[in-house]
Amino acid sequence: MKKVTVEICCGTACYLLGSAKLLTLEEQLPEEWKEFVQIKALPCLNLCESAKLGAAPFVRLNQTEIMPEATMEKVLARIGKLVNRDDD
Repeated sequence: MKKVTVEICCGTACYLLGSAKLLTLEEQLPEEWKEFVQIKALPCLNLCESAKLGAAPFVRLNQTEIMPEATMEKVLARIGKLVNRDDD
């Protein structure tokens, strides 16, 4: 299984539009994923300024992949794909 870093933007817009709920992500992870997922809450990812990236709340995965309009379901689904990936 691959390690996955999840960075949750907690800037004002993201927090009000759903990242507050995403801060409980660790509680939602299946037990077998927990050792492979690192979750960080960041003050702001400064992504709201770029309209081409989508809308808040934002989550960044593995320092490169930006997920706009992040929901618990979307983030868990993407983590599952990244954790179980056999390539690389």
